[in-house]
Amino acid sequence: MPPRRRSQAATPSLTADDLARLTAAVAEGRRATVYLREAVPGLGLEAGSSARVLSVAGTAVTVKPRGVDDELPYEAEELRITKNAPPKPAAKKPAPKKPAAPKKPAAKKSPATTAPRTGAPEPAEAAPTVAPRRPTVKRTSTRTAKSVSVTVYGSADNEWFVAMTRGTTKPPRARAVAPEAVDAAMRELGDTIAHDAVTSVMSAAREDAKRRVDELSRELEAARQALAVLDSTD
Repeated sequence: MPPRRRSQAATPSLTADDLARLTAAVAEGRRATVYLREAVPGLGLEAGSSARVLSVAGTAVTVKPRGVDDELPYEAEELRITKNAPPKPAAKKPAPKKPAAPKKPAAKKSPATTAPRTGAPEPAEAAPTVAPRRPTVKRTSTRTAKSVSVTVYGSADNEWFVAMTRGTTKPPRARAVAPEAVDAAMRELGDTIAHDAVTSVMSAAREDAKRRVDELSRELEAARQALAVLDSTD
């Protein structure tokens, strides 16, 4: 299952300390619970639904929500450590306005002395010309911005999965991909950090496979020796 939309900035998401505590709890076999920040109508999950943490890899958290059989990958910013978001701080009350000072009475104007008219009348002053204002037109975009999120998840058994979210469309579950395809994709991306993270998981899986082969080889050799002893007694 891919990560959900990255929204609700007002609701605190998992912090680095939360991720560290969740990682320690999973490693010690203790139950670790987080809560979804957004609803998932397709799975019947509401915002604030609880989910059990199965694994933590960096900022990626794999959970199993209550009442859902699938294991879903989430980003830390899509989860929170408490069920309910903290209340918003109360808005500050505006400071009371100071009473306005009383206005002073206007001084009386002395009557203007009119000059005697001469023969020709004075020309009237032309009225100022005011340019008409253009109407303001607000343009609203009809295109809805859509984002695409791709999540690659690898397990200690060298099993790899990829999940994608386009806009608000969520696929039912992640798809399995070959390890060599993941390695080639990381090389093409050119991101050193992402490639090193994938390489470390694959290297650990390779070492585990070698140890298993060595153990099976020793068991096979011991079985052959035991069989040789039994054959010699016939």
